[in-house]
Amino acid sequence: MQEKKTEDFNRSSHTLVIEGRNAVIEAFRSGRTIDKLFVLDGCQDGPVRTIVREARKHDVIISFVDKERLSHLSETGRHQGVIAFAAAYEYSSVEDMLKLAEERGEDPFLILLDNIEDPHNLGAIIRTANIAGAHGVIIPKRRAAGLTATVAKTSAGALNYTPVAKVTNLAKTMEELKEKGLWFVCADMDGESMYDLNLTGPIGLVVGSEGEGVGRLVKERCDFVAGIPMKGQITSLNASVAAGIMAYEIVRQRLGKK
Repeated sequence: MQEKKTEDFNRSSHTLVIEGRNAVIEAFRSGRTIDKLFVLDGCQDGPVRTIVREARKHDVIISFVDKERLSHLSETGRHQGVIAFAAAYEYSSVEDMLKLAEERGEDPFLILLDNIEDPHNLGAIIRTANIAGAHGVIIPKRRAAGLTATVAKTSAGALNYTPVAKVTNLAKTMEELKEKGLWFVCADMDGESMYDLNLTGPIGLVVGSEGEGVGRLVKERCDFVAGIPMKGQITSLNASVAAGIMAYEIVRQRLGKK
């Protein structure tokens, strides 16, 4: 009996779901971007080994789960031990972003996100990145929202114009970008006032989640830590709001405004 290929939207996050062994293998071989793979724990037959091998080759996050978990994720009941979550939109590369900056004759302006798992925050930040003239948004593969339909909707169309890259190691990517002349500033409530910093030139703005902030290894690679002045009783901002405030201070300084 021929295996049925199912591509549908996950009920909660609207991520593209691919179920069935042949369907998942075809997805990998066709070049579709897979965000995460779920495999029935203990299943090691030929097709499953092939799928796991492909996933590792493409550095996809693999979760080995029990049958109950797979059944919960499945929308068809015919997963055959494997379910892949694919991006609803294609990712770009960091090189694409640097090329875009070069084509515009501008210093690179990138926004890097650490621990941003809420798709609404990601979508809002992509929207801000586009309006502020950033050349792209970089997210890590782990502990990060992917390019779901929810992200696209929240971005209000900006996802069609703003490159988004997904990287294995955010800290390593920052080191590589430093070699290309970029420097980095991260948003943190304990940092120096952003109004006292020079935020011009090739720059990467690093934003963390409202709760956890920027991770230690990523923060250590930042050249400056910038704080947003706060006058109220609440001492933290939503991640997308913080990104917007910081991004537009960079815009203001790039325009030469005092």
